[in-house]
Amino acid sequence: MNAPNASGWKPGTPEAAQGVSGVETVTGNRGLMLEEPLIFEIGGADTCGVDLPTPPPLQGRGPGGGGGADIPHPNPSPEGEGLLGRLGGLLRTDPIGLPGLSEPETVRHYTRLSRQNYAIDCGIFPLGSCTMKHNPRLNEKVARLPGFADLHPLQPEATVQGALAVIDQLAHWLITLTGMDAVAMSPKAGAHGELCGILCIRAALEARGDMREVVLVPESAHGTNPATAAFAGYRVENIPATPEGRVDLAALTARLGPDVAAVMITNPNTCGLFEREMKAISDAVHAAGALVYCDGANFNAIVGRVRPGDLGIDAMHINLHKTFSTPHGGGGPGSGPVVLSEALAPFAPLPFVRKIGDAFELIEEGDGSEAAPDSFGRMTAFHGQMGMFTRALAYILSHGADGLRQVSGDAVLNANYMLRSLEDVLDAPFAASGPCMHEALFSDRHFAEGISTLDVAKALIDEGFHPMTMYFPLVVHGAMLVEPTECESKASLDQFIAALRSIAERARSGDQSLHQAPQLAPRRRLDETLAARKPVLAYEDPSSRT
Repeated sequence: MNAPNASGWKPGTPEAAQGVSGVETVTGNRGLMLEEPLIFEIGGADTCGVDLPTPPPLQGRGPGGGGGADIPHPNPSPEGEGLLGRLGGLLRTDPIGLPGLSEPETVRHYTRLSRQNYAIDCGIFPLGSCTMKHNPRLNEKVARLPGFADLHPLQPEATVQGALAVIDQLAHWLITLTGMDAVAMSPKAGAHGELCGILCIRAALEARGDMREVVLVPESAHGTNPATAAFAGYRVENIPATPEGRVDLAALTARLGPDVAAVMITNPNTCGLFEREMKAISDAVHAAGALVYCDGANFNAIVGRVRPGDLGIDAMHINLHKTFSTPHGGGGPGSGPVVLSEALAPFAPLPFVRKIGDAFELIEEGDGSEAAPDSFGRMTAFHGQMGMFTRALAYILSHGADGLRQVSGDAVLNANYMLRSLEDVLDAPFAASGPCMHEALFSDRHFAEGISTLDVAKALIDEGFHPMTMYFPLVVHGAMLVEPTECESKASLDQFIAALRSIAERARSGDQSLHQAPQLAPRRRLDETLAARKPVLAYEDPSSRT
């Protein structure tokens, strides 16, 4: 960064201030996009944002906390050690190095940074396989009601009957929508739910004395599927995909045998396609004595229209933060309830809610007890993500059965509109396979030499959009996976399509300026290789660097 001027203000860098227009500003600001340095560069360690009295001497305590003469407080140092140098009976011996800012400086800093962030409240968030969609404010209002927002997991059951009723009602909806027999509510996210399902499968196989070692995972499955199987102690083998992007049923059937414990399949898969032969796959797996796990991360494409239980699924996790709108990623914790077939229901983890008369109770104990004699144990310390349960139930009840059916229909319609609007300028490797589901998949096949998927994604930032998912799924070279979700209007989709069409045409023509994108963002493109190999994890004063 540039050195501060006499007033302490630090001008922005020319790189940050100068865009394609060639206009450079003195402040580094560009219109209302304000240049903002690091918080360490705003406030110095020799200042404090509040007035604090000088602490009195330590009475009768030595440095180790024992008796002794009074210890005078250290004199204030340039680093402000005299202001906050003591905690209880402990003396700080080294500068802490934190910047001191006033309240206005602090508020402005984080407000300015927030304006440089992209969020679903700003515009379309087209991350394929992640389902970043609008979180209705009704959900937030309900989750913040007294009795939900202030719950403690160790409260007596008599004081949390309403919360247990919410868990029970949400469980009923999830079982009904999936056509399954039971649901484990406690898993905290999608991958956690996968582990829950695989542990249920392991428990069921062990109960019948069948020790199998292999889990089959199709190429079109989510990457967490093989990781989960390996974590659970299974050997993972891949099943190839057909040229149209679906599971090769013949290859799968040929591999089935007495050593195969389960098949982990994603449906709809990561190519954005529904597995048309799902029932035949399940029948073949069951005939071989194995069980079927379905990754339900893409359930939002079929909710209200297809019941996985009718397709022979034995276990499936449901991402509440994908299908039922609750905050995702940095917006809040995930939640991954797992629905189970009749064959796996007895092995579900603890705890679970049970209604006795007019009251609800949380079944906490297993180990051969009457309530849960075959449970494989616990996944979490407590009951799960209460805030996510509340938001998801609010979403479900506000939509109703007909509304949830429309949600999946609109998601699929929007994705197909995206696919057909761009397939003439972007290669769509599976467009000939028929309609996609909730996400459209493109490749870099028609780009000019030297132009990459990364260049296209960075150019989208200049257009004011968050990039799509890049380089996934791995079965497609230079993949671009776009999921518009059901929340976007036609006008919103048209704007995104127009921007991506323009960038795709530049990529096809070999426009080398794409290598410099983004040029309008607060910061330019990073050297991502250097950042990964030599990350700077702590702030260093530039004057101290050699």
